[in-house]
Amino acid sequence: MPDGLRRPPVKGVDRLNGDVVVRLAGEIDLYNAAEVGSALQEIAGSDPARIVVDLGEVEFVDSTALGTLIEARKQLANGRLVLAAPGLDVRRAIEVAGLLDHFDVHDSVDAALAS
Repeated sequence: MPDGLRRPPVKGVDRLNGDVVVRLAGEIDLYNAAEVGSALQEIAGSDPARIVVDLGEVEFVDSTALGTLIEARKQLANGRLVLAAPGLDVRRAIEVAGLLDHFDVHDSVDAALAS
C-alpha cells in the first residue's frame, strides 16, 4: 500500500491526571513502528505516572511493533506502560509472542486507567 494511503499510527495523545493515553490505529509494522516508538519515547520523557497504549483501533501488529512496545516499556519503571483494548488479532499476536507475562493487558482504556 503506498504511503499516501496509510493513516498515521498515532491517532491521538490524551493526558489525564498524570496518565497519558496514546491512541494507535491501523496497522503497526516495520514501516511505521519507529514513528510509534518516537512518540512513546517523547511521552516517557515527560515522566507520566503511566502510559496506556490504546490498541482498540489497531488492526495488525508485527514483531517490529511488538519490539517497539517492549522498548518503550523498558524506558519506564515496571507497570507504567499498559496495553488496552486489543482486538482479537492483536491480542493473539501479543499472546503468541509470549508477551502477556510482560505487559498488563486490559479490555478497555477505562479498565486500564482504573487499575
